[in-house]
Amino acid sequence: MNKVVFISHGHPELSKGGAEIASWNLYQFLKSEGIECLYIARADTKSHGGSAFSQRGEEILFHTGIHDWFNLTTNSTKQLFGDLNSLLADFKPDIVHVHHFAHMGIEIFSAIKRAVPQANLVFTLHEFMAMCMHNGQMVKKDTLKLCNKAIYADCHKCFPQHSPGDFFLRKQFLLDQFCYVDAFVSPSQFLADRYVEWGISESKMKVIENVLPKIEPIPPRTLHGGEKRIRFAFFGQINPYKGLDLLLKAILLLPDHIKREIRLDVHGANLDLQESEFKDKVTLLLDQLSGIVHLRGQYESEQLPSRMAECDWVIIPSIWWENSPVVIQEAIRFGRPLIGANIGGMKEKIEGKAGLTFEARSASSLAERIVQATEPEVFDYWHGELSHYTCAESAHLAFLRSLTA
Repeated sequence: MNKVVFISHGHPELSKGGAEIASWNLYQFLKSEGIECLYIARADTKSHGGSAFSQRGEEILFHTGIHDWFNLTTNSTKQLFGDLNSLLADFKPDIVHVHHFAHMGIEIFSAIKRAVPQANLVFTLHEFMAMCMHNGQMVKKDTLKLCNKAIYADCHKCFPQHSPGDFFLRKQFLLDQFCYVDAFVSPSQFLADRYVEWGISESKMKVIENVLPKIEPIPPRTLHGGEKRIRFAFFGQINPYKGLDLLLKAILLLPDHIKREIRLDVHGANLDLQESEFKDKVTLLLDQLSGIVHLRGQYESEQLPSRMAECDWVIIPSIWWENSPVVIQEAIRFGRPLIGANIGGMKEKIEGKAGLTFEARSASSLAERIVQATEPEVFDYWHGELSHYTCAESAHLAFLRSLTA
């Protein structure tokens, strides 16, 4: 393996999603191993002069777009089959590693194979977009009830403008496009199992956790005079799926003596961009928890160590399945145990390994876990368990090298 191209649907300096960060970290790691790499990131902005590409440091920004979000297709075929084709053919990679097709089009896989048929095409799955038209969340559009599988009749209820037959044809089309992929990578067994059940060949699936940059553990916060582990933190976007409203309800349910002692720091943004119903609900809860909950706003990666150092526990109250939230890995590597919902990737990554789990979507169950977590001996036990965590760099390197052996 001498040359690898990474393709992401966003540059992590411009769009801070999990897939962007995961692709960037792996790209930087392979470069540090002496492998020649090219990073191509789709960008929202138009390039100067209308070109398909522009430069951002050593990386290439790819100016294209998606036009049919139902079938996940684009009509910008010149960018995919012309401009991208030429760029890949000139670079001559051994491996092309795609981390998303969103904003570029599902045709990207056939375009890559046409440009460099000899290269191994790897696709890392980050959510359920191919299975679920509802932003890949696998929850009902109106009720937010969890979906255990993609059923055409249920999909039709969420999107009545499309018939069950439309969803059948959509699935067949997407599976046809996935046939161009030589190997799939999933950061969680949960996500891998869902896609295998949906139709991807199990023989093509590999489960490897996402790569993080080097992180040094932070010593636990020093306790004074019989103090308990009363400082909790939420990291992530504020939207209906991430469960901040559930967490706030759980704090309201705490016994008064604990409620008076604890502190919750919310590290995240975008409440102002949400629908008014959700925004009003969260605002009302925050008003009721004045002095207990503190909105700290968005943060940059260099601010994360200091913010982690302030807390004892990290809480992930998401109401959707999740896959492999970056914050779970970050908390573990910094030495902060977690409290997370007992579904999907959260259960897989946390339960019995890195902290406590609660009954998903249950504020009372979460409140019980918060009370339990305040006891220093509970923190000490789970903090000790975090030392067993193993990094994924070597697994990724071995996997990619096996493709070209």
